[in-house]
Amino acid sequence: MPLQTGIPAGPDVMLLSTAAVLLMLCAQRMHGSALPAVSSYDFTAYRMQQYNLAQQKHGCRGAIVVAEARSADEPSLTRRCVIMKIQDFTVETYFEALRQNAAAVLILLPQNISSVSHETVKSFMVSENEALQKETLIPVYVVPEDEQLLYMYDEVKQAAASRTSSILVRVLRSMVTATAFQLLVSNNNAIKAITDNTIVALEGALLGTGEDAPTIVITAHYDSYGLAPWLSYGADSNGSGVVILLELARLFQKLYSSSSTRPHYNLLFSLTGGGKYNFLGTKRWIEENLDHAESSLLHDNVAFVLCLDTLAKGDELYVHVSRPPKPDTPLHSFVQQLEEVVFSRFPWVTVGLVHKKINLVESTVAWEHERYSLRRILGFTLSHVEDPKSELRGTILDTMSQVDFRKLKRNGIIIAEALARYMYNLSDKGSPKDIQVFKGQLDFQDSRMSSLMSFLTSVPRAAQLLHKEPGQILLVNSLEQEFKHYLQQVQRHTFRQDKRDPEITFFDQMNQPIVMYRVKPAAFDLFLGGCITAYLGIVYYSIQNFGHLYTKLKAAVKTKHQ
Repeated sequence: MPLQTGIPAGPDVMLLSTAAVLLMLCAQRMHGSALPAVSSYDFTAYRMQQYNLAQQKHGCRGAIVVAEARSADEPSLTRRCVIMKIQDFTVETYFEALRQNAAAVLILLPQNISSVSHETVKSFMVSENEALQKETLIPVYVVPEDEQLLYMYDEVKQAAASRTSSILVRVLRSMVTATAFQLLVSNNNAIKAITDNTIVALEGALLGTGEDAPTIVITAHYDSYGLAPWLSYGADSNGSGVVILLELARLFQKLYSSSSTRPHYNLLFSLTGGGKYNFLGTKRWIEENLDHAESSLLHDNVAFVLCLDTLAKGDELYVHVSRPPKPDTPLHSFVQQLEEVVFSRFPWVTVGLVHKKINLVESTVAWEHERYSLRRILGFTLSHVEDPKSELRGTILDTMSQVDFRKLKRNGIIIAEALARYMYNLSDKGSPKDIQVFKGQLDFQDSRMSSLMSFLTSVPRAAQLLHKEPGQILLVNSLEQEFKHYLQQVQRHTFRQDKRDPEITFFDQMNQPIVMYRVKPAAFDLFLGGCITAYLGIVYYSIQNFGHLYTKLKAAVKTKHQ
């Protein structure tokens, strides 16, 4: 409250009062902040993919960030670090940041993906897929949300909203209440190429009766892919394929353990790495078996190769082939058995045949079975995904929360029953509804499938990490032990690249420590300096004119008492 002295307020007193009020507002604003009163906050962010494949460069080439945080809503993003939530990360906003030469892009990933709407997830995955197709020099980072980062996001969003106000309001807010955030990657080392990475492939067999029994190959790739390798857990793609393959190995092992139920077919199981990178593990595994091994089940009499890829969602089951199966071939007979099982027991599921020729001009293949087709081995891929370029096959949002275990189990039953009907020639003995092989003790176990999926998604399975990180090495070793528990002739193949001419080159610094500094803008320093100057000026004026002010004050007090 102003002093009731009766002294008229002069310009110097008014200036001092205004400065004091503004300083109090600033202090109140800073005191009421939801962010703890710390000058900096450290967190780890995960850099976007960076690799070279078939002479093509993918991902971001930059890692160093020294920039002020800004919202994607800002009109000017040049030399700023653009902060986005997943709903902000669209094709338009991302490429606009690149067009304006932003210093970096930081994407905040929600802790619980299941709480995000389906439309937002779909939009993000489309944008993620588009971003991964192109190379950029701008660093792109992804970081899980926390309280501090969400506060920063809210602040930069409010700052962007205030820029639509009048120029006076914007200036006052910038000078008094605005909080700026400076982001700094403290690691200034140059990014280095990694060419000594290895790819591991596992194989194991169940041997049928007879000396020249035909072989059915069941395979899946176990690595994952997404915008950031350290956040790529790949539950549906392709943890689902691995889970079904391991359950098939367990169930068929029981049938092969008895001479009365052992069929006249060999089953060869294979888990390969490098599936997300042109199926390099599959390519090298085929070469090892066909070109270097003296004896292999792949050499002669292969009925067909069944590739499992992305099978934990949807009510569609697509059979992807390089050429339509001819009648009276093993593949044609198996597809018929598959359709019979679906029609008889799961009529709401749609089975479709998708024919895609292999383009020899292209340096990459779309599906794993194409690696076998190139070596004249008949193969096909089962998936709920129709388009091989679907964003569902490579996204950091592919977590365990997105898996539908009922549909995963259903797809496993369909595949197992179709295999059994083909191998035991059950078509003439009854319909799939009347004759069910996998039930009772041979049923798919819900708890086991859930445990396998939990284990597979416990660590990111990006190919860059599988050969050097302890958790990832343990995961591959555990898959090998699973093979040894149920299968025979288990072998582990470790493929190393030619350092002089690697097929794929990865890069380091995929996770980086970032420091977030909370600072006031430069305009605040000018404002504060002006207030201090005004205050000192008033004090100096008061001292120089103390006698005059004292006389006025004494006269005013005397008048009041009279």
